[in-house]
Amino acid sequence: MTIDLPLTPEDVNEIAAILDGSSYDRLDIRTSRLRLRVQRSDGGWTQQWSIAEDAGVEADIVAAAGAIVIEALPDGVEGIPAPLPGTFYRAPQPGAPPFVEVGDVVGPESVVGIVETMKLMNPVHAGCAGRVTAICVDNATMVDGGAVLMHVEPA
Repeated sequence: MTIDLPLTPEDVNEIAAILDGSSYDRLDIRTSRLRLRVQRSDGGWTQQWSIAEDAGVEADIVAAAGAIVIEALPDGVEGIPAPLPGTFYRAPQPGAPPFVEVGDVVGPESVVGIVETMKLMNPVHAGCAGRVTAICVDNATMVDGGAVLMHVEPA
């Protein structure tokens, strides 16, 4: 049986080279087809592969302190990404109710949070229409640009 890997060893080396210039210590890619773990160690990077037989789930990026995780989303679910790196806030000010909660319906222009970067408050728009099914990042958490903040199931 021949397995067609979606990433070559050269791809993994290129990813590790990009990570060398970052503050991340770990990369964990999970899709329906594969799982790749790359981790910084004293001697460089280590890698671990596992291959799944099923395919069909798209991947989104979730960033956390010191690690990037690419997480598989169920079919039809979209991720709302952080527009830029900074501190993610769920509410417009301390003590105020959050912009959205799980179960709320949003439109493409709905503000779902704020990312503070260099003392500037940048609104995060949903960018899609549907119902919020998960909030992936806690309030007042540092995020990278592109980090998935929430999941939305299209209406």
